[in-house]
Amino acid sequence: LVKGGGGALLREKMVEVMADKFICIVDDSKLCKGLGPSFPLPVEIVPFCSEHTLRTIAALPELKGCKAVVRTGDCSNNKVEEGKPPAVTDNGNYIVDLSFDAPIADVKAAAAALKKTVGVVEHGVFEGMTYQVIVAFADGTTRTAGQGGEAPWWG
Repeated sequence: LVKGGGGALLREKMVEVMADKFICIVDDSKLCKGLGPSFPLPVEIVPFCSEHTLRTIAALPELKGCKAVVRTGDCSNNKVEEGKPPAVTDNGNYIVDLSFDAPIADVKAAAAALKKTVGVVEHGVFEGMTYQVIVAFADGTTRTAGQGGEAPWWG
């Protein structure tokens, strides 16, 4: 599960760890076979030495093939706005969006490598943190994966 496209990934993750159960509700357009190609992976970094941190992230072997860009303009827009300054999170940090052409080979290793990188505050990988995922479909039906539901069917 990748979250934080709106730039609040640190705060979202802090709320999640305080919750008894984290239930994620999405529509079926959010489903994918692997993390990476369908949605950029957001990474919150400190502004100090941000270019160095960006280059370090892009060079991590666990993130091979990623294209790392600093989000600009509005933090919640999930894109680069040409000519705008870096987008600033509610915590005063920047967001680096990592785009991939192929799924991330080992999501756990990628998440661990990001957490060990000096300058990285948090990343948008919510792997193993979800109690349930409720998926809504265009026809009005829903399916539930996780505790009390079925095994994930989309991967």
